[in-house]
Amino acid sequence: MDFIHPKLKLSALWLFILLNVIFRDIHQFTMKSHLEMLLTGYYNGMEVTEMLMLVGGIVLEIPIAMVLFSLLLKRRINRSVNLIAVIITAGLFLVEPPSDLDDWFFKIVEFLGFIAILWTLRNWKHDEGTPVLSLR
Repeated sequence: MDFIHPKLKLSALWLFILLNVIFRDIHQFTMKSHLEMLLTGYYNGMEVTEMLMLVGGIVLEIPIAMVLFSLLLKRRINRSVNLIAVIITAGLFLVEPPSDLDDWFFKIVEFLGFIAILWTLRNWKHDEGTPVLSLR
């Protein structure tokens, strides 16, 4: 079996989670009821304000940043930062419960990605001395 450096694996997993979040949102925008709700200025009974949009942007920035940080940070710091990012991101994703079947599907897939990140962190014992990207 080919060896995939944990840094590459973590970065790919964060990208996997991020793409699922983005495509879940795009998928929601195809529903008439979702668009009508957004046009009222309220989402699930909550007023959509500039502050809410800022908080949403910050939450989404975590997986975006982790795609890069997973590649750049050294192992010890990388493991800690990834663990904190998983706890924060997964916790915040739980705040908004799934509302329909496709939401359940995407949430399950995203949480499988979080589990894979935690598994990778748990099994990343030391840097093997191999380059992050090797074109053997």
